[in-house]
Amino acid sequence: MTEKSNYQKIAENNLRRFYEDPGADAAARLGADRRSDEFFFRAFGGRCRISPAGITLEGQPQAGVLGVLISMYALYASQASCIIEPLKSFNELPDSMPYTAAFAARTQQPIVARVEAVGQNTQRIIDVFSGKNPPAGMGGDFGFLLYPLPKIALCYVFYRADEDFPASVTCLYSANAVAHLPTDALADVGEYTSREILHLVQG
Repeated sequence: MTEKSNYQKIAENNLRRFYEDPGADAAARLGADRRSDEFFFRAFGGRCRISPAGITLEGQPQAGVLGVLISMYALYASQASCIIEPLKSFNELPDSMPYTAAFAARTQQPIVARVEAVGQNTQRIIDVFSGKNPPAGMGGDFGFLLYPLPKIALCYVFYRADEDFPASVTCLYSANAVAHLPTDALADVGEYTSREILHLVQG
């Protein structure tokens, strides 16, 4: 029998804590549909199910980082609705300093080389993430607002390369994202959202 990974142990422990007393308001907190003791919503561009047996995305069990992030969301999500503006840079989130370099390297930089491909697939990305156009006045050459989790929105702003400047990408968080996950987990949400964006433009 394969030994469980640390990620799987953490996710299972989080789920166990969640199911000790999910509360009558659990579906509202998660932004989910509830059917008996199961919860359904979209996460990281896929159909997610939370049940006492575990977490699945598109029917596939999640025993890694995504399983941990979704299980943490189940524990931390509050009754508050997702408040989009004012959007916040990662640096503006509380206690973000230890994670700032990793956030830039893992969430923003990997997409820079694929800005043109992202631009060509904008509507597809928006559709997969139940997203929409960015708020007015965001600047950039193009962008979008995505929902990797029902109550957490990420706004990506893209600048194409020109004669004077290289391409660049900025990722911003919905105003009250920290009401639904702690900052270190939000850094991972950014990284894994960017990974899925790249998967969509490469697929």
